[in-house]
Amino acid sequence: MNGLSIRELCCLFCCPPCPSRIAAKLAFLPPEPTYALLPDPDPGRWKLHLTERAEFQYSQRELDVTDVFLTRSSRGNRVGCMYIRCAPNARFTVLFSHGNAVDLGQMSSFYIGLGTRINCNIFSYDYSGYGVSTGKPSEKNLYADIDAAWHALRSRYGISPENIILYGQSIGTVPTVDLASRFECAAVVLHSPLTSGMRVAFPDTKKTYCFDAFPNIEKVSKIPSPVLIIHGTEDEVIDFSHGLALFERCPKAVEPLWVEGAGHNDIELYSQYLERLRRFINQDLAAQHA
Repeated sequence: MNGLSIRELCCLFCCPPCPSRIAAKLAFLPPEPTYALLPDPDPGRWKLHLTERAEFQYSQRELDVTDVFLTRSSRGNRVGCMYIRCAPNARFTVLFSHGNAVDLGQMSSFYIGLGTRINCNIFSYDYSGYGVSTGKPSEKNLYADIDAAWHALRSRYGISPENIILYGQSIGTVPTVDLASRFECAAVVLHSPLTSGMRVAFPDTKKTYCFDAFPNIEKVSKIPSPVLIIHGTEDEVIDFSHGLALFERCPKAVEPLWVEGAGHNDIELYSQYLERLRRFINQDLAAQHA
């Protein structure tokens, strides 16, 4: 989330209703695309072409088990999707909504490493205006984008909701919470989540205004699935208090992971991160389904 002057913030928040403008100013930083989809000789299929800026850390073998395709959202945008078969006998598929200022190309190496280590397949998508996805980033488009991804995952690969883990990171917690409040799934992971746009910009905000963007705090109590919240105690972008507030409002929250000393973008470097995810999948969810 990029810094704003007091004057810009006043313009945004003192002249409602302008939630889409709040959302765009506070949140969306699409990078120059780091990948392209090239037509495959097999009709209807695509090949993933990564640029150097994607910094891909694996080989062609991993690319060969990665499906890429386009679907369309209810708002008419084309949504780029990626499905990585990381674990042949995986019970769960993670529907991952990534953070800001990255696209699927930059995230692909992380997805392969994560899925391999937690024994899950990974499905992800780019928000409108990111990567090969068309349109402009907006709050409404975020919700339509994840809906399109959810339906593509279910219809194209036949994966049922009880085998889908919704995972949102930073701005990605916004579509994740929205979808999870409307559909039951195996579980939800909220990584460095925000309570709402106003509360990020003005930390003393105590109520949710009608023009507030990203009101996770109002939706999280409606999630019927188990929820794991992960937050760094030294998060410099979305204060640790956001994770705590969401945890308190979440009826099916499991034991959270508060990573002592971690900031906004380095939680994955701490050993507790993978340990807690594995325990969540192998123990917490196993107990739920026993």
